[in-house]
Amino acid sequence: MNRRILISGASIAGPTLAYWLARYGFTPTVVERAPRLREGGNGVDVRGQAVEVAERMGIMPRIRAAAADVTGLSFVDAANRSVARIDMRAIQRRAASAEVEIMRGDLAAILYEATRDVEYVFGDSIRAIEQDEDGVTVGFEHGPTRRFDLVIGADGTHSTVRHLTFGPEAQFVKHLGYYFAFAEADPALGEQRWVTLYNRPGRAASIYRSGTHAGAKANFIFRSRPIPYDHRDVEQQKRLLSEAFAGLPWLVPDLLAGALADPDFYFDALSQVRMASWSSGRVALAGDAAHCASPAAGAGATLSLVGAYRLAGELSSAAGDHRIAFRRYEQGYRTTVERSQSNLFIGMIAPKSRRGIWARNTMARLPLLATMAGVERRLQPRIRPLPDYGSATGSLRA
Repeated sequence: MNRRILISGASIAGPTLAYWLARYGFTPTVVERAPRLREGGNGVDVRGQAVEVAERMGIMPRIRAAAADVTGLSFVDAANRSVARIDMRAIQRRAASAEVEIMRGDLAAILYEATRDVEYVFGDSIRAIEQDEDGVTVGFEHGPTRRFDLVIGADGTHSTVRHLTFGPEAQFVKHLGYYFAFAEADPALGEQRWVTLYNRPGRAASIYRSGTHAGAKANFIFRSRPIPYDHRDVEQQKRLLSEAFAGLPWLVPDLLAGALADPDFYFDALSQVRMASWSSGRVALAGDAAHCASPAAGAGATLSLVGAYRLAGELSSAAGDHRIAFRRYEQGYRTTVERSQSNLFIGMIAPKSRRGIWARNTMARLPLLATMAGVERRLQPRIRPLPDYGSATGSLRA
């Protein structure tokens, strides 16, 4: 029952969901607005239960091979002198962590390669969803209308599926008081294997240099009340970023010039998605579309991997009965999501005041910081074991 499932979005949650649905004998189709698989993006973490999901998919060796290999954070002054450092690798060793940081585009490519037997439709998007007792009729921007049993929105914070099914974005997206942007940067500007970060109160600019990539990423974050803007108007977004960082010293002028010239420039509000329910009838949401924790939580990729695995597993366990599966998916996963949404690190990256910057730098210089962080990780509430939904029946290659 309910074998034909349309998934909107081909980043992390979408392909992961497609993989497991196909393994369980369903027939997923993935539609993606972009004309091709999206490359680039910032660094994301695969940690906790997400590591186990990736191991069950057989892709964890590829994820480790593509790891960004970044040591930690280096805070600098306007003259580019390091004033404090946080060695994240040391923290991970003390916590015996198996987590891996990988560039979002690299993770998406690995997931796509693992689902090459799934039908992908690039360069199109959903424009209409009509449910009835027997299925869902879906209209597309370019392709012909098609019929599916279920529709899953894995299309990000600005989800079209959520808008069409649940209502306007403003009902569910909570602004956290900051905006951020990232783009390509000249690697000569940064220190290899470090994130080099410069602050002014309420603003941060940084350069991210992976140890396994030739390029680098510029990252920006600034504090602001909600700004009315079009999330698809890139030129407007570039103007907003330019205004926020005009006149700042350090390497900001060079990083800003490179970002404004990057065709893959990305800008958005730092936001969370909070919803009373992640499903309505035959339509459900996964990943950021359902519960974006924001980049400040550092949990987006992990939540997407685990949530997609659980959603597919519940559909399999319920023999495709979406009424049972969607309820179990949400009941079993909401607590984990809400815990992640409460763990934000904006204050460490972009303190609001000069005193806050000084306090952050002072704490970062303390030799016990890494030990304290490792202990804190060990004391986190124990998460229930990752469910095992039984044997798979599909034939996807891992």
